[in-house]
Amino acid sequence: MGNSIQDQLLKAGLGNKKQAVKARKAQNQKQKLEATGVKVEDEAEVLAREAQKEKVERDRELNRQKQAQADAKAIAAQIQQLIEMNRIEERGETEFSFSVDSVIRTLQLTDTHRKQLISGKLAIARLSDSYEVVPRQVAEKIIERDSSVIVLKNDSTEADETDDEYADYQVPDDLMW
Repeated sequence: MGNSIQDQLLKAGLGNKKQAVKARKAQNQKQKLEATGVKVEDEAEVLAREAQKEKVERDRELNRQKQAQADAKAIAAQIQQLIEMNRIEERGETEFSFSVDSVIRTLQLTDTHRKQLISGKLAIARLSDSYEVVPRQVAEKIIERDSSVIVLKNDSTEADETDDEYADYQVPDDLMW
């Protein structure tokens, strides 16, 4: 039990006499300087503090990333809930075609919903792999959260409908397309 750790390390062959003498001298110098009132910082303490600072910074960055992921997940859940609660389920026989990422998609709608989509009263939103028709107000709320979810939202053209100069004229059947 009388053996110091230094002696035990020497016996185990993990150090040599030179290292032991050097360590004793450094320890003695430190004790003398501390006795005179000069504070001596141990290199190991300095390295430990620096490592602790780096660990704290890494932890902060990881927490920031986790918080960002949680926020993105919450926004996605809000958008999904908005679409599911406000989608227009009624489907008709009229086809409505729209472009998404240079691919033409088609929805079956009623004539009324088709006209409302064209006039901007309704919009089309992407819900996972499907497309849903939602009211304009809901589309605006979704755009506040993530604009990439709204696939089609026309500008409102209510003024065009009320000020139509040719509303009184009949359109011949052969001009309809």
